[in-house]
Amino acid sequence: MGFRNLAIKILFLSQTTTGILGNFSLLIYYLVYYIQHALKPTDLILMHLMASNALIVLSAGIPHTLAAFELKQFLNDFGCRLILYIQSVGRSVSISTTCLLSVFQAITISHRESCCNDQKVNAAKYIGCSIFSLWVLFIIIHFIFFVYILVKRNSKNMTRIRNFEYCSFGGGDDINASLYTALAVCPEIFFSLLIAWSSVFMIVILYRHKQRFQHIHSNTVYSRISPESRATQKILVLVCTFLAFFTISSVLKGCISHLHNLNWWFVNITRLTSLCFPSFGPFVLMSHCTFMPRLSLIWIRNKIS
Repeated sequence: MGFRNLAIKILFLSQTTTGILGNFSLLIYYLVYYIQHALKPTDLILMHLMASNALIVLSAGIPHTLAAFELKQFLNDFGCRLILYIQSVGRSVSISTTCLLSVFQAITISHRESCCNDQKVNAAKYIGCSIFSLWVLFIIIHFIFFVYILVKRNSKNMTRIRNFEYCSFGGGDDINASLYTALAVCPEIFFSLLIAWSSVFMIVILYRHKQRFQHIHSNTVYSRISPESRATQKILVLVCTFLAFFTISSVLKGCISHLHNLNWWFVNITRLTSLCFPSFGPFVLMSHCTFMPRLSLIWIRNKIS
């Protein structure tokens, strides 16, 4: 009993600390870089992805870590719902911005003769507006349910108690569950399918590009990877990491929702899995980018000027 509690404490603390450091480091990098240069569309999407991941880590990782250290039920009913609201907004924006990143890169690397080529300029032009719309959309959608549950909290139909260890509250009724599924869960499923489709599309394009160069150029020329291909590979790694952790997390959460006798390890592994991409996504991105040289150049330029 003592060993498993210690293990969970270390895992939650390590994961939360890693997530906070990783996401805020990238956010600071993008903000510093933005002072001197206009961010590319992909960098702008990644900045908002890190912001949404930071929300998830702060609203889910910290409470779970405190609960693991035996600080339980420290939030009242309103605080509990507010924390869950922030988690939901962060999760939805994370999924949608990952989808936007994947689709935008698929459009970017598409062939010139493709029908997608005409949309490249428009996609880059309206990317900021799209991100802003996603934030507003999910803030409003989840706020509707937040207010609805507060209004219905004294309803007799709300008999199921949802316990998160750090807080608990009465669950919603069947109408609320159906509305939430239609307006929040279904878009997440749609975005996930779109991410999978765009990822396969990018893999096919990269494979055809590789085959074309194998037939036209020598091995020496072919060994040089274009910046566009490197950017695509970076995004593919990030997107595939997201899909893997999102799928595993969704399956585990689905199992929990249908089980009555929940295993202690199963519950904590599910919580840890749901925090994997928000916590480790920044480091997956850093491992495929050269952030520090660019950041150092900005610092040197400011020093000289």
